[in-house]
Amino acid sequence: MTGFKTLEWDNGVLRLLDQRQIPFAMVYLDYTDYRDVATAIREMVVRGAPAIGATAAYGLALAAWHSRASTAEALRAELAEAADVLRASRPTAVNLFGAIKQVLARASDPALTDAESIRAAVLAEAHAIAAADVRTNRQIGLNALPLVPDECTIIHHCNTGSLATVDYGTALGIIRTAHEHGKKVFVLVDETRPRLQGARLTSWELKMLGIPHMVIADGASGHYMRTMGVDLCLVGCDRVAANGDTANKIGTYNLAVVAHENGVPFYVVGPTTTIDLATPTGDHIEIEERPAREVTHVGECQVTPDGVQVGNPAFDVTPARYITAIITERGVVYPPFEENLRKIIEQA
Repeated sequence: MTGFKTLEWDNGVLRLLDQRQIPFAMVYLDYTDYRDVATAIREMVVRGAPAIGATAAYGLALAAWHSRASTAEALRAELAEAADVLRASRPTAVNLFGAIKQVLARASDPALTDAESIRAAVLAEAHAIAAADVRTNRQIGLNALPLVPDECTIIHHCNTGSLATVDYGTALGIIRTAHEHGKKVFVLVDETRPRLQGARLTSWELKMLGIPHMVIADGASGHYMRTMGVDLCLVGCDRVAANGDTANKIGTYNLAVVAHENGVPFYVVGPTTTIDLATPTGDHIEIEERPAREVTHVGECQVTPDGVQVGNPAFDVTPARYITAIITERGVVYPPFEENLRKIIEQA
């Protein structure tokens, strides 16, 4: 069991575990203003597509809880303003936009005729989104069990565990499920530059769970596939386009190409809420560009010359042709993705 909560609602306060401090400290920050929640998302106090979605939902709950609006019309207007601020926090993860859309849809119910009923409904919807995430992640892990050999080596990129979700995790949740079912898994953990989510966060979670692992440099994955032998790759996703192209943490595309070259199955893992049928291909996914300092510095130490030009995309897009399957709570989706992703969304 993990000894932490990524996010928690407490009587008008949203409490977030500050992931920037891990693994050196567990620090919780309290929020009562949705604008501060948007900043927390942007500055990666909280990160991971499912966790961002739930956090945004609770951001709207804060807006409703602390609003002085006395009419339904006025509160709905304030919620619309809050939604715009939260949407602008990070552009790539579709869960952020989906959660906001879901909460606003609940708030717009014409049966809610006064401000108090809207406040209660918005908070209930945020709670429902958080609870659904936990159920979804556990089911993903169970759906993937047949794909994980009883003894295996897995490469995992970035962080997709409890820290990236409300609880349990997606791709890392599969590893956790396999471990809990007695399978002997060994995990190669990409460090995940420039913010080192693998080295800082995934290794911390695996150590807490007692799962054997080794942190490797991002550029070492091909070496270990060729010399050590790797049974499968597991990565998360921030948005899956209708054709199966997938946006995920920068470096995922490189890993997929190397896995393809070495004949290693490459699985994308995520809830169906990350599947965006309105986005035709990966070329239509907006890629967030983050501050140069994340590349020029490691912590407080500058590692580049002054004034150097820096590119810092937070995500890349892995073309569908490199993806073996996409593992969701509704089942494992195989190519042709354009057809089968639509089917699974229609079933959902």
